[in-house]
Parts: sequence; C-alpha cells; structure tokens
Amino acid sequence: MFSKDVYINRRKKLQAKVKSGIILMLGNNDSPMNYADNVYHFRQDSTFLYFFGIDLQNHAAIIDLDNNKEYLFGDDISLGHIIWMGPQPTMTEKAAQIGVENVKPMAELSKMVQEATKKGRKVHFNPPYRGENIMLLSDLFEVHHSKVKEMPSLELTKACINIRSIKEPCEIAELESHMATAYNMHTTAMKMAHAGVTEQEITGALEGVSMAGGGMVSFPIICSKRGETLHNHDHSNTLQNGDLLLVDAGSESPLHYATDNTRTIPVGGTFSQRQKEIYQIVVDANNISREATKPGVQYREAHLVASKVIAAGLKDLGLMKGDVDEAVAQGAHAMFFPHGLGHMIGLDVHDMEDYNDTLVGYMDELPRSTQFGLSALRLGRTLEENWVVTNEPGIYFIPALIDTWKAEGKHTDFINYDKVESYKDFGGIRLEDDILVTKDGCRILGERIPIEVEDVEATVKSGK
Repeated sequence: MFSKDVYINRRKKLQAKVKSGIILMLGNNDSPMNYADNVYHFRQDSTFLYFFGIDLQNHAAIIDLDNNKEYLFGDDISLGHIIWMGPQPTMTEKAAQIGVENVKPMAELSKMVQEATKKGRKVHFNPPYRGENIMLLSDLFEVHHSKVKEMPSLELTKACINIRSIKEPCEIAELESHMATAYNMHTTAMKMAHAGVTEQEITGALEGVSMAGGGMVSFPIICSKRGETLHNHDHSNTLQNGDLLLVDAGSESPLHYATDNTRTIPVGGTFSQRQKEIYQIVVDANNISREATKPGVQYREAHLVASKVIAAGLKDLGLMKGDVDEAVAQGAHAMFFPHGLGHMIGLDVHDMEDYNDTLVGYMDELPRSTQFGLSALRLGRTLEENWVVTNEPGIYFIPALIDTWKAEGKHTDFINYDKVESYKDFGGIRLEDDILVTKDGCRILGERIPIEVEDVEATVKSGK
C-alpha cells in the first residue's frame, strides 16, 4: 500500500471531476476454482485498489459527492476466519490507513444505495466484469442482471481514465523496480531455449521467477515456437534447433503493477540468415517508433511509423513491393503486422480496459479505425507526460491469412505472394518494451532486456 495521502489525493481528484450523486466502488471477492473453499489466487479490482488501496476480499466503498463524505464497507473477520486465514486489521484500522472516516458493515451497503436511488440521486459505478459483482448490482438496483451493462456511469469512467492515465511518482517507482523481475523472466527463457526443452518447462520456470519476484504473472504466459498465433497459450511443443521461440510474459509487482515484455529467441542461440533479416526489421521498428513516442504525438502516428519501417524492410527482402506509404495507407502491411503497436500499462496489463478499450484508447479525440490491422490498435490518443505504454511491433507469417488474402487477390500491388509462400513456415517475431513518456520524449523502464541479435544469441548460449 502507498501512503495514506496518495489515496486521499486520488479521491479528491475524482470528486472534482464527477458532479453530483454518489460513487459506488465494489472490491472483488474470492472466485472458486472447483468448489467454494478452493479459490483462485485473489486479485483485487484495480479501480478499488487505486482509490482505496485495500487488497482484501469483501469490501466496497461509497463517495457521497453532495455531502463530501466517504464510506468504507466491510465486516470484521470472525474467529473461525482467523483460525484458517490468520488475523487482519479491523475495519476501522483499515479505513484509517487510507484516510476514510466512516466505516459501515457490508449489510448497510444496499440500504445506502437504495436510499440514494429513491431520492433520485445518481449512483455512479464503472462497468463490472465479474459475475458476482454484476449480480450484486442487479440486487442493489432491483433490475435483471442483463440490464446492468446499460447502467455504468460514463462520467465516472471518463474521470477514472483521465486520472489513472497519468502515473504518479510512486507508481513509476513501483513499475521501475519490478522491471528487474521482468528482465530475469526473459533472460531465464533465453538461457533455457535449447533443443529438447519443452515450452511448458520454460513457462513453469517463468511463473516461478514472477512469484519469487513478488507476484503472480500479469497475464497467461505466451511461450510458443508458433509465434504467428498472436495469443498462443498452448505449451505442448518441444524445442528444436532452428526454431524461433516467442515469449510474451509479464509479472505483477507486490502492489499489482504489471510488466509486459516480449522477446523472440533463436533456439540453440543462432539466428539463421532469414530469421536475422526479419528480426532486424522488427528491432528497427521498435527503436524508430520509440523515437516517435513523445508528448503531443498521437500514438496512432507512432504505430504508422512502425508500420512503414516494417513495410520498407519487407520490400527490401522482396516480400512487399510498390510505394511504402501507399501500402501502409491501404493496410497491405497488416497481413504481416495485424495488431497495434501498443497499449497503456499500469495496475492492469492492458490498463483500464475493463472500462472499455476504445474509450481508454481513443476517448472522444478520434474515431477508431475500421481498417484491418489498424482497428486492432488499442491506443491511438495523444500521448502525455508520465503515461506508460508498451511498444511491441511484430512480423508474422500466418498461413491462413496469407491463403485467404491471396485467394481474394487482396493488395496484389503491394504483396509478392510468390515470395511470401516460401515464408509460410517461418512463424512470428514480436519485440516489446515498456515505455515511460517523459517531458521531451520517452524511455524504456528498467534495464533493457537483451534485444540486439548478438546480445540475444550470447544470452541463449550462456545457458548451455
């Protein structure tokens, strides 16, 4: 938990942005794996964690905007709970840690919400994503659960996005310190990437590194020699020399701030010439798009910078042809780069996307593109100082996509399908860093994980 003043100041900012009514924030509860007492690892709701800081189950909060009062709801634990789970601070002690004066038992939450509703006061809450909270809101407002999705407050959601987008010094320090764990995870994967090792063995080792470093993984690990599948969670393959292993993995810090990095590794420690050529294009796209990442620049423009580097590099190899700018404008390059350059990162690995990814990434500033590839860009907005974003260009050879576009005759002025056919067994390459937007530009958080060809090859070979 950060200092009490951090949470007080965050709530003051929120109260200044939401006009009237009450703000309702629900924490998360345990979620059973297969029966009630065997639960998944608890993860608190990020919005509740951000404004109220309590990383425990069965809490809720209300901010009464009209009367300038804050309430923390929850119950002191029973002796039976203490026997199984150990002692916890009292509700009064927890409230004092975050600067909240009023404490209520959980049973009174419904009473306060229903009283506000009867008086015609607006009850603001963010879009729920967990079934139990959807059902709780259904009960609180006496509506069918299917109607709850229509009820979240756009005013509150926009205010939360505005506040949480800019990372405070304490958040940046937390993110920066945990990058050592990210570095350890990815260099561990490199050192293990040898013939005869399974993807599952590496995945297990990385989860162990994450837990040893302070927290669970920030998303299910992608560790696959079939890197052309963007979110490949299958770990059933055994590595062989000549394979490329794509590892997209992150860790949560003790305060739940996420890392998210990707490296693509030559199994055995030596890139083939063909692999090296494609890999270097992605390195260049990563570095050049990072140079374009600065305050006042739309991240959509940084994405297009990366796209043009990729198209130009593929043209040099004979895989694309024609005018590079026009190829990118028409989306021809997206057959090789079908996702966006990056997204926000913070308390969530895709920060705040539980609210709505288009709202977070675009707000009212610009419309989200409908063009294939560009439509997958999760962040297009104008960058501001102290935003934290990912920078993750990639090149992929997806046989099904290649076959479909070829059969449809798509972008034949820009894609050399005959040459592309010989790359259908290639796989995919993605290279991802976590970036802090600074006053004049940006910088990579933490020590950069090996990315240059020689450094990656040396790291892999050091694990023999």
